[in-house]
Amino acid sequence: MNEQRQGDPPRGFDDSFALDNVVWASLSGPHGRFATTLGHAARYPEEVSPFVALAPDADESVWGDLTSLFGTGGLVVLVGVELRPPAKWEVLHRIDAVQMTDTNFQGESDPDIVRLSSADVPEMLELVERTKPGPFLARTIELGSYFGIRRDGVLIAMAGERLHPPGWTEISAVCTDVEYRGQGLASRLMKAVGAGILARGERPLLHAASDNTNAIRLYQDLGFSTRRHISFEVVRISD
Repeated sequence: MNEQRQGDPPRGFDDSFALDNVVWASLSGPHGRFATTLGHAARYPEEVSPFVALAPDADESVWGDLTSLFGTGGLVVLVGVELRPPAKWEVLHRIDAVQMTDTNFQGESDPDIVRLSSADVPEMLELVERTKPGPFLARTIELGSYFGIRRDGVLIAMAGERLHPPGWTEISAVCTDVEYRGQGLASRLMKAVGAGILARGERPLLHAASDNTNAIRLYQDLGFSTRRHISFEVVRISD
């Protein structure tokens, strides 16, 4: 078993498969500074992201690697993993989703959108708690740029960057307070986030729950197309 390393990227990854194993591609590439690796598994720091990565050549031994990384009772989020965890591990929640990529997306800057910083995290966490866009933790903001829209000084909508496989950046945490929906704020934020991604010479991608038809329709209107279906599974590690 390989020695655990803090902040060291996992073994090399063929980036032609970056979107097929998007978490591993991120942790072996641009997010290597966040990676803790053991054998065929890698993780983000606890307050950054719950997503875990399995190497492309992972076998059944990877479940022991994850147990060593998180401990018995730990919760992990598997993204697009075909290898099934041990039967005694409990799948607490599964989301069937689509992975969508830029096919005709146009970024656009917006003077009313502000860049968010670590000082804004408490308010961002409150907005996430109200709107439930998906995992956003105390240090998730470190993964990339986040932007917001305020009304009377209050943060009412935001979006930012999360997973970062080579050549791509995921637009994530797209959320709007319920009282301000229907005003096109999500579209404006996605265009602003995407403008920064395109300016770096990268392409945006995103993930959406398969049953979130309104969001998928919006993303299609913005120039995204479904690349593949993918699952997100919250799993509890057991002995």
